[in-house]
Amino acid sequence: MIPVRGFEGQTVAVFGLARTGLAAARALVAGGAEVALWDEKPASRAAAEAEGFTLTDLSKADWSKFAALMLSPGVPLTHPAPHWTVERAKAAGVEVLGDIELFARAVNAAPEHKRPKVVAVTGTNGKSTTTALIGHVCAEAGRDVRIGGNIGIGVLDLPDMHGGAVYVLELSSYQLDLTSSLHADVTVMLNLSPDHLERHGSMEGYVAAKRRILMNQGKGDTAVIGVDDQWGQQICTEITAANRRTIVPISASKAMGRGIYVLQGMLYDATGERAVEVADLNAARSLPGRHNWQNAAAAYAAAKGLGIAADEAAEHLLTFPGLAHRMETVAQLGRVRFVNDSKATNTDAARQALSSYPKAYWIAGGQPKTGGIEALADLFPRVAKAYLIGEGAEAFARTLEGKAPAVQAGTMEAAVAQAYADAAKSGQDAVVLLSPAAASFDQFTDFEARGEAFREAVQHLAPAAKGAA
Repeated sequence: MIPVRGFEGQTVAVFGLARTGLAAARALVAGGAEVALWDEKPASRAAAEAEGFTLTDLSKADWSKFAALMLSPGVPLTHPAPHWTVERAKAAGVEVLGDIELFARAVNAAPEHKRPKVVAVTGTNGKSTTTALIGHVCAEAGRDVRIGGNIGIGVLDLPDMHGGAVYVLELSSYQLDLTSSLHADVTVMLNLSPDHLERHGSMEGYVAAKRRILMNQGKGDTAVIGVDDQWGQQICTEITAANRRTIVPISASKAMGRGIYVLQGMLYDATGERAVEVADLNAARSLPGRHNWQNAAAAYAAAKGLGIAADEAAEHLLTFPGLAHRMETVAQLGRVRFVNDSKATNTDAARQALSSYPKAYWIAGGQPKTGGIEALADLFPRVAKAYLIGEGAEAFARTLEGKAPAVQAGTMEAAVAQAYADAAKSGQDAVVLLSPAAASFDQFTDFEARGEAFREAVQHLAPAAKGAA
């Protein structure tokens, strides 16, 4: 745990008692603060009480007594409307912040010799893989690395800091909206495309939230920026004009005179006098496809920014074991390979998966996002057949009509069984791909639960499917 100091003898309201909120409450208490905890869900309140916390109904509380409101990132800050706790806090002049801001203040308050290195990773797609990949490279290079934030362990539940530690943090736009003083030694902005617009009001609001990751950087820091989309290009141009930190553009689609890029799987470093081949990513089984090439370029650049030698960073990329629910091969049954890409909750992420295979038996659907799957129309020729689940099944079927064969399977178990039967019947090497292009909340608690349901359905097909390929 990382104790949060600065609120000694004061009371901090904490709203939202899932992983983030409870971790923040523990860290605040460890730093000498009092906490007033509340959640609208009885199960979350019960979990807090089970840890020994006393609950305070914040709807009836005197907000003038609070030093700050620690808000769970899942709670609306501004859009579609500020949560009632945010309104109460603003009315009382109470600061609203999140767990990443508490972490930032803990780092900033530490003596200089005890401050760790911080790598902050964001983007629309690829955040988790890139965060884990940077962590893997650092660990293999002998660094004391801690991985958390929007992946795995909440940041304040990570081991306490020391001067030799490296914190690699995945940060969502929700978390960044609640952060103001984070100083990252290395920032990574992978890519930007429309997502979570209901929470940010517009694409401009979403980009503004993501840009917050670049705040507070200065001389000696490194900013790694993906330039394969227009928003990344614009940000890279703007911060280059500021001429403060070291800026490393990355691309998975084009050669650049300066930066780090990947062409046909070969990673090039053009940050020196000439472009140098540094790794053949085609040899990295856990990094298939152009989207993973961008992740690898970002991880390589971040590792160099931390002082890890270029050849060592490149070597460790190739030994990355992969991440669950992100293009994860879960089994091979005969000539049929099963790939779990449950993390693909939007069309951009699904595009990356579908583009990785010439043909796929595609399981898609869930809670559809604006536009459904229309943006994937150019990839429909790669769909051998689609098996549609959840709320979006009917709408997805209409989009696919006349362009790719599709069936409304309804459930994950039915989709997997039907996809396997058709793939096996083809008599060829085949891929059954779960890449939903939709949120999971209609049928599952989160994308991880959806991915596990896929894994279980595959395991039930036949005993031979239980062994991963």
